[in-house]
Amino acid sequence: MSQVTETRELFTLNCQGAVLRGTFHKPPKDFPTTSSTGILSLAGFPMPRAGHGDAAVYWAASFANLGYPSFRIDLPGAGDSSADVPAELLQFINTGGHERVAAAAVKQLVERYNLSGVVILGHCAGAISAIFAAAICEECRGLILLDAPFHLPPAGRPKVRDALFHWSTRSRFGGLLSNIRDQIKKISLFLRRNAPPENTNFPLVKRWKDLASGGLPILLINAPPPKASGTKPRVGKFDYLRHILKLAGDRSRVDVSIIESAHHTFSDPAGRDAVRRQVEQWMPTFFPFENLEQATANFAQPMHSNNEADFSTRQSMFARVDATREVESLP
Repeated sequence: MSQVTETRELFTLNCQGAVLRGTFHKPPKDFPTTSSTGILSLAGFPMPRAGHGDAAVYWAASFANLGYPSFRIDLPGAGDSSADVPAELLQFINTGGHERVAAAAVKQLVERYNLSGVVILGHCAGAISAIFAAAICEECRGLILLDAPFHLPPAGRPKVRDALFHWSTRSRFGGLLSNIRDQIKKISLFLRRNAPPENTNFPLVKRWKDLASGGLPILLINAPPPKASGTKPRVGKFDYLRHILKLAGDRSRVDVSIIESAHHTFSDPAGRDAVRRQVEQWMPTFFPFENLEQATANFAQPMHSNNEADFSTRQSMFARVDATREVESLP
């Protein structure tokens, strides 16, 4: 099978003793290079570089068609990459285990493809690795974080927790018990004076604060979790979004988008297209095209989704909606 096609190229990187394999989505040949900034996608755990429902493939192809060189790689422990990884891979990732290998991948992509820098797009666990890598990588010019978790998984048996959750969503009695539990946790949160809980990923939060308060362009895209209301978390849950935005400070360049109809994977049609649209509007703000006229014509192509009502564009207490831009910096 050919390693190179007109629109894609398979590549291999040797980073920190790991062999990473990836896909390069090339801008169209007849489209002049519109930006020397690339976009690197890191999928969520434990998905390969295609992401849930091939959503990462869709995004990378779309960004390349817009004029941004786009890349997808498998980090150690996922997909086609090969490396020695710990048995508790998720715990390893949560503590920054992929920090150096992801940073090394960014550096190599910049050198190999003659880029001015890279914006890292990370989903869930991929967002964790993106934050850790950005903190030590000068070539990282920005972050796009999809449902980035700033807490560690709770202790206990995941299968039991999942079973209880699904039971509470299907059973009237289970739903009642779930609501009572939420109110108890709300009281506990009040007694703690709304302090971050013990399972907060404090090393990750520290790196977030350093990056965001330092002015790194960051786009946060979230899907509402169960029983949440817009930007407000579920009753009794700590408000991580408000917390990290407060840490970012007034001079940060953080943008927030809540996609109301999306699920955590963003692989459903509404979520997938909304992420694409948000990124395509946000990127030129900080990483402008070199050929604005042609890039604007390409950007103006019609949406793939026919349901405009599915999209929620930063309609939250943290952001204003600008009809001409739709994505703007937080006040």
